[in-house]
Amino acid sequence: MNRQELSEHLVTLRDYVRFAASRFMEAGLFFGHGTAGPLDEAAALVLHSLHLPYDLPGGYFEARLTPAERESVLVLILRRIEERVPLAYLTHEAPFAGLSFYVDERVLVPRSPIAELIEQRFSPWLEAEAVIDVLDLCTGSGCIAIACAFAFPEARVDAVDISVEALEVASTNVRRHELEDRVALLESDIFSGLAGKRYDLIVSNPPYVNAEEWQSLPKEFHAEPRLGLESGKDGLDCVRRILAGAAEHLKPDGILVVEVGSAAEALVQSFPDVPFCWLEFEHGGDGVFLLTGEQVRRYLS
Repeated sequence: MNRQELSEHLVTLRDYVRFAASRFMEAGLFFGHGTAGPLDEAAALVLHSLHLPYDLPGGYFEARLTPAERESVLVLILRRIEERVPLAYLTHEAPFAGLSFYVDERVLVPRSPIAELIEQRFSPWLEAEAVIDVLDLCTGSGCIAIACAFAFPEARVDAVDISVEALEVASTNVRRHELEDRVALLESDIFSGLAGKRYDLIVSNPPYVNAEEWQSLPKEFHAEPRLGLESGKDGLDCVRRILAGAAEHLKPDGILVVEVGSAAEALVQSFPDVPFCWLEFEHGGDGVFLLTGEQVRRYLS
């Protein structure tokens, strides 16, 4: 069926969610950018297209769509299937830590389990009221930096990235959340532009996918900037540089929190003497380690 024929058969909001979920399954799409599966992704796409909240009461799903609404929803459904890009690039919206962020192909889609740590204000490892300097390395869209600014209202946050294009997106999000006076965006290759600066919290979701693994990722991941994903033969090129510079930039009572995902095993093999604390998450996710300032000084300086 063409779009005209489909719009004649699909009438209600529920029709479009069901249709999208069926077509997503049929097309073998990958769902790893914030939704749990085809039904969740279909609902998110349809609700966004209609400017409706994700917690819409169930009764509204029997509402009939106007011809213009049907066309706009079908366009996004077909683009998701044909282009195989993450949904967030079609809607230019992504949630993270209870906040909404603008995203496009210049940055990764926010999805780090670090969001859960931010919402907990990194308790019990930090006294939230004492946090005044925060660094987000490889900030991308700025989601971690901005969420940290809300979690620690007395803190100033430096958000660093080597990509000028990523910093442009981050700037959009800083303005959206009206944090220009507290979140500073800095072009820097890891710590290279931060001479003399020290932080209570250094947090990072850096690239950590190894070269071979990147080649085998689903098409949806290849729509994201490779610079934000792939990091050398074992995935640790960027992480090694973070560890090498952390002692110089972390305050004595501070903490270092880094997501390394699938590179966790390689990291432990490369640094067998470092007592990484691997964090657990109530809402899923793994591969995130924490080191205290004392551990950083003892094992990495």
